[in-house]
Amino acid sequence: MAERESDDFINTSTSRSDHDSPEDNRKYSHIMQNQKKMIRDDSIYLDSEASPNIPEDSTSRPATAIKTGWLEKTPPQGSIIFQKRWITLDNEYLRYFQNDKDVYSKRMIPIYSIMRVMSVGTQKFEVVTHNRTFLFRAQSDYERNTWVSLLQKTIEEQYGVDRMTSDACGPIYIQGNLELRGIHSKLYMVVCEDKVILYKNTEEHKQGIGITSIQMNLGSVRETDKRAFDLTTPYRVFSFVAETEQMKQAWVEALQHAISSALSSDSVVAKIWSQDSNRLCADCNATHPDWASVNLCVVICSRCAGEHRRLGSSVSKVRSLKMDRNVWTEDLIKVFIMLGNERANLFWAANVPPSEALCPSSSDTDRRAFIFAKYRQGKYRWYHKLFGQQEALNKALCLNVQTDDILETLSLLFCGADVNCHTEHPEFPTPVSLATRYNQTLQVEILKQNQNTDSPGVDVEDFVDANILNDLRLSITHRGHLFKMASTTRPITERKSREGEFSQSLCTLKKGIFSYGNSRSSMPGRQLKVEEIVCLAINPPGTHGFEYTFEIYTEADRLYLFGENDPELVREWIMVIVKSILPRNARDLGRLDFQRIGRLNYKARLSQQSPGVGWFALVGSILHPRLPDHKEEEEDIDLCRLQELSVKQDQGKLLLIDRGRTLLIESQLKLNFLGWAQDIQQASGSWGNTLAQQQLTGTDIPIIVERCIDFITQFGLKSVGIYRKNGVSSKIANLLENFLVDARRIHLREEEHRVDDVAGTLKRFFRNVKEGVFTNQAAPAWLSTIGIKEESQRISHYQSLLSSLPSVNKATLEALIGHLYCIQHFSNVNQMNQHNLAIVFGPTLFQTDGTDSSAGKVIEELIQHYIPIFEVNEEQLQKQLHEVNLIVEIQESLMVETSPEPSSNIICTVYFEDGGQKEELHIKVDASMTAAALTSEVLEQHKIQPQEFDYWCSFEVNEVEETERPLHHRELMLPVLQSASTVVVKKNDAMETMLVYLASKLDISKYGMMKFRDERSLLSRGFQQRYVSITGTTFRIYKEVRSYRPEKECPIKSLTVFQGIKKKLRPPTSWGMTVVCDSEEQDRRQWYMCCDTQNEMREWLAIFMSIQHKGDMWPKE
Repeated sequence: MAERESDDFINTSTSRSDHDSPEDNRKYSHIMQNQKKMIRDDSIYLDSEASPNIPEDSTSRPATAIKTGWLEKTPPQGSIIFQKRWITLDNEYLRYFQNDKDVYSKRMIPIYSIMRVMSVGTQKFEVVTHNRTFLFRAQSDYERNTWVSLLQKTIEEQYGVDRMTSDACGPIYIQGNLELRGIHSKLYMVVCEDKVILYKNTEEHKQGIGITSIQMNLGSVRETDKRAFDLTTPYRVFSFVAETEQMKQAWVEALQHAISSALSSDSVVAKIWSQDSNRLCADCNATHPDWASVNLCVVICSRCAGEHRRLGSSVSKVRSLKMDRNVWTEDLIKVFIMLGNERANLFWAANVPPSEALCPSSSDTDRRAFIFAKYRQGKYRWYHKLFGQQEALNKALCLNVQTDDILETLSLLFCGADVNCHTEHPEFPTPVSLATRYNQTLQVEILKQNQNTDSPGVDVEDFVDANILNDLRLSITHRGHLFKMASTTRPITERKSREGEFSQSLCTLKKGIFSYGNSRSSMPGRQLKVEEIVCLAINPPGTHGFEYTFEIYTEADRLYLFGENDPELVREWIMVIVKSILPRNARDLGRLDFQRIGRLNYKARLSQQSPGVGWFALVGSILHPRLPDHKEEEEDIDLCRLQELSVKQDQGKLLLIDRGRTLLIESQLKLNFLGWAQDIQQASGSWGNTLAQQQLTGTDIPIIVERCIDFITQFGLKSVGIYRKNGVSSKIANLLENFLVDARRIHLREEEHRVDDVAGTLKRFFRNVKEGVFTNQAAPAWLSTIGIKEESQRISHYQSLLSSLPSVNKATLEALIGHLYCIQHFSNVNQMNQHNLAIVFGPTLFQTDGTDSSAGKVIEELIQHYIPIFEVNEEQLQKQLHEVNLIVEIQESLMVETSPEPSSNIICTVYFEDGGQKEELHIKVDASMTAAALTSEVLEQHKIQPQEFDYWCSFEVNEVEETERPLHHRELMLPVLQSASTVVVKKNDAMETMLVYLASKLDISKYGMMKFRDERSLLSRGFQQRYVSITGTTFRIYKEVRSYRPEKECPIKSLTVFQGIKKKLRPPTSWGMTVVCDSEEQDRRQWYMCCDTQNEMREWLAIFMSIQHKGDMWPKE
């Protein structure tokens, strides 16, 4: 007997009888009233957001519905109410939805899986699949009969046609289990050719019974976290979490492939390929090219299209024949059919030497060089007879656009004719208007596609003087619409929404003036001279409400934000602005794929001369400098390999030290400097997961590896079980995370770090690093070397494999094995011989599960034969061993010299305050004295016997900050007394109020609005309202009550809370707190918060102290 479907996704055998008694009906009616809004917790409800103006043919709903309507569905397990659902039937599925507005179904039952449909009692019918039953109830028997009849007819029509096909979505790109945020269990997801189908689990996937399908023609995918990504549609955002980072990447790539497939259209391709010569790439002759350069009028393959994009949109405007459907007007298609690659190449490739011609298998390097020469330099083009005669070329263009000879127009334009030249015709002043007058629509199309492009040729700047060059820069013109945000004198740190913060502006660049104004006016308003622009920065896509945005910084230290959703339009604006601001010696920077470009003051080698003005472009982790007064210092700087990076934000200075080379960058413009400093700091960190993508030393070793090895060499050579013993997992995770954020800032110290934690960090780094030390490709060859019987041959094979490793991997492996060789040198003490070390590091370095002993054997042999494999000579070896022996001797002598006497005391000054009088005391304090012991000793000296409600305690008083805090009774006094603070013993008037408040609390948490100020925020102008929350063990600050993400977040254990705020900050109330956050994950931060009343402040203090000390507020005795 098939199971009955009882809920959206949960089976049950419970159902109501068709012959219920009146008493039962009354019970059901009563329960219906109480439970009519109930939604079962384990039901998966994919709600959708309203999205206006979405074309009907673009939605995820079935295209052709046979019948739709409301039905009541089987009640949930444990309930006796039916659920009202919107049902749709088409040729493929019977689907039901939460309501008639939803786009995504709660369940979809494939027609092929339905075995029978039959009426069962009054108004009800069952849909029976081969292993379960779905029960529905209509409003009437007539409605029920209609549904049954249509379902039976649809099943009969589909009978025998792919009857038990479990996937009806075409080729499957990827499938598997994924976590969907908001759902408590994993779902099974299938990515097909043009859609995504969600199933509750693997079993239901096999049965073909899904939850919903998502059409990908309106989808987009975005990576959000290490393992998380979002699939965004106009109706909702699906947030998925993969099991590993590698799996996430595979899912993202499959979804992007599905989106491309969904957006593809073969209609344009068919028309373009109707011209036979367009079936081969114009550059390499690859078959079936599906890309084109719409201004150069050539059809190209995907590999050549990538190189065309490198030229920039001012040279080649690359568009897809399949996806960019809006671009392909009928006139543009006709241009490509009329010209074709064969005729176009009569111009572009008239003089290609056979030795330089491309073929489909040509390398990327050859392809890049050929395409640059062909279109950027015009090396192979047919030269027009009027070439070099500007006036004659312009006149010839004006005459030709009146005809249908578009190949001649192509030749004239790319031999130097000005597409915007004056025709000397008052009614039709431009070639476009003239071609329109003579009804030459194809001429109009080719002219419009080249209105903002460059003619090929060598860079004219190399042959002209500065005055002519300035005239050329002033001749750059561009005009169009952009969306702009009001200029600001503060950095933009928050996402700017599309609505409300951006307004459309008409922008014009002409004669060295960048103008922008109201889009409704034909004349731009405000102006910027191009020489006033000091920097242009490109934001990552999706940073703000418009997908593509860029920032302009000016000499007035103002920031302008522009945006648009069209990437080509934004790129064109960026290129023309950059071209107009760059001087002659830095023009090549404009051709780079930069994220920030501009001018800064600099000093090379910290010379005493006044700073020079240089131009810089940041591309990934590479800083490209152009220094007119120090040409010898213009070598590119790899920020990941810096020896030192120092930022002095208050002085506007940035110091870069790179292998003996020193460069000081500075700017008096705070906004400009802040932008550069943040981007350079971010670029100097690790930018990927492989060894080569880490921050490196000058010897090509990741900084994390070198510093961990140095620390263990200094403090752990004789540590018993080094590398075998486990450290504290949480400390290892924190230390590794800090190293990966910025290894250059992490300095390991004996008093702060344990040897086993550092060793665990090094092991975890090697286990997690992508590709491993030996690389995925070469690892099997290393492991198979064990099978070579002859030792000398094995060593030779190891040497060969070592030489073929990437330079960073080779240097890292040599450093690590040399370190392990020194570790085993002290194996009589640390008990870690070659074999024991190999057992630990074999699976770690080869990233295996430890079941294969080959990995350990390889590492053991590398340690054993360290000298011949790594070609270490006797002098190097003796020097290495001498250094480690010396380190051990020094450590042992220091341990003897610095052993403290257990009974040693320090005489410290404390103060006693009572009745407004303060008295200075000198107390003997040892390392174990607590705040309670100090308080008791002071009270005994004054012969004071505390009464029942006297709460005497010790306070830490910071006179500089004008703050104080009561010390917890178990807190050790010596660290406080040795700090810059003062200790005062006095009554704590707030303690009784705090204890009473805590006794009344059922849960230790607190929420509320407070006046807040951040010491470090550049945006902070006084105190601002913030919503503050303490839950569990975490302190959070939100911009407002409705905010989803906190602005600031910190574990309470890392907070130190003082009463009071220094007066110069002008706190708005007298009841303020100074909160110091000093966590391992982040730098020290200081915040100020004001309460409206004294009692409110005491309540917050009580919550802080109770959580920090686990409810132990006051000593029981």
